[in-house]
Amino acid sequence: MWDIALLMSAAFVAGALNAVAGGGSFLTLPALVFTGVPPVAANATGTVALLPGYMAGAWGFRQDMEPPPGLGMRGVIVLSLIGGSLGAALLLVTPDHLFRKVVPWLLLAATAMFAFAPQLRRMASRGSAEHAAHASPLKAGAGMLAVAIYGGYFNGGLGILLLALFGLLGQTRLHAMNGMKNLVSALLTAIAVAIYAAGGVVQWEQALVMMIAATAGGYGGARLARRIPPEWLRAGIVLTGLVMAGVFFWRQ
Repeated sequence: MWDIALLMSAAFVAGALNAVAGGGSFLTLPALVFTGVPPVAANATGTVALLPGYMAGAWGFRQDMEPPPGLGMRGVIVLSLIGGSLGAALLLVTPDHLFRKVVPWLLLAATAMFAFAPQLRRMASRGSAEHAAHASPLKAGAGMLAVAIYGGYFNGGLGILLLALFGLLGQTRLHAMNGMKNLVSALLTAIAVAIYAAGGVVQWEQALVMMIAATAGGYGGARLARRIPPEWLRAGIVLTGLVMAGVFFWRQ
């Protein structure tokens, strides 16, 4: 019962965080590992739990979606599915003992991306006009594929990477960027979840419990989170990421 309470609490807060700022995986992955789920299975199970939120976000922005320069909508969809598949397959062949060593570094990288997200967005905005003229389909496709592979392997910080990529490719409309971010996240997460399920690494009992809690958190918890000053919320998420990374380093 304590494990269920921990998983539901973590998923609820993660759903709320993803709805307003991101960083939900900083909670779902450690919660699963701390309840005894092997690291690779924990990463896959946590991704399953957050999938409904990505799908809801994509549906909410469906009228604002616009592919970035250098990529058409079909290209974005195909590369998202291919990259998500490759990343998920890479996770399946990663031994638990190796992934356990990689996790704290991934958490640190995702935390750093989240912490410096405003700076990354400003850099992307300043460089968008310059890079837009050079956003060849090859460069745009390579960037999209690389980010999608990362997302299929480890979901943390994916939204920040996608927004930075779209900005560098020359996209300027924030709603269009958010729409494409949610679409790509939903697509690559869906295909990754299918591969995780086929590989038998998803803990479905925990996943279903967390999925319900994350959906409820995204719907109701976001209202409470919006009352918190943005800088406090960002600082809390960064602190959570650092603490979780530190705990994983200590456990090694």
